[in-house]
Parts: sequence; C-alpha cells; structure tokens
Amino acid sequence: MPKKKPEIEVYSHGHYEPWDRNSKDLPRLKAITTNILITPDVEFGYVLKIKKAKGALLTFTIFHPPFLNEEGELAPPFEGSEVVGSNDWSFFLGDTVWPPYEDKAGVWELVTWLDGKEIARKQFELFLS
Repeated sequence: MPKKKPEIEVYSHGHYEPWDRNSKDLPRLKAITTNILITPDVEFGYVLKIKKAKGALLTFTIFHPPFLNEEGELAPPFEGSEVVGSNDWSFFLGDTVWPPYEDKAGVWELVTWLDGKEIARKQFELFLS
C-alpha cells in the first residue's frame, strides 16, 4: 500500500505572545507580519500544521544576522530536529531576541524540511525603533 502524501500548511506567521517552551501549547499569534519591532521578549516565527506524517523527521534552520555568541565567536545558524509526533500535528518554529539588541536587527530566515524536502521558508525583518 503506498504511503500517504503528507499535507503541510503554513498556518500562521508573524509576531507571537511570548512562548512557554515547557508547555505543550503553541504561542498565540499577535499579528501577521514579517516586520518585527525588537522589544524585550518579542517572539516571531511560524506555525506549521502537518497531517499524515507521523514518524517523519522535521529539521529546521534559523539563519540570523551576524552576532557573537557567549564565547565571543560568530554565532552559527540555529539548527534542530524533531520527529513528527502524530498524524495531525502542529509545530512552532520561532525565536526571540536578547541584549544587546542592536546586533539582532536585520533579516532572519526560518527554513523547515520534512524528510529532507523543504516545506516552509519565511524571512522576517527585525528592526529597532
């Protein structure tokens, strides 16, 4: 029997309420936008709804403006992976900023793959007031 093709939807994107990473609940959308004003605890990103893909490998990369990490080296893009947990699954990919805020301004690009195939890509422009 052929495997069912996954159904993927970028459900929402933009500015979100701060996310409790210990909660199973996804953050609440505040505004659909790709322009994000840098403020303390600002959360931005997108929510994917994925159906018929239980057990598939989801990988992601967050490309960001150049800034130094805690060791004083140029921070690489953030990367991660997660196994799709059910056949009707929602996933939030996002980030926040931290001081110094000046080096976080610029283009952030979030990319997600499902079993190696790109399924979502979104750029956000973060700016200071």
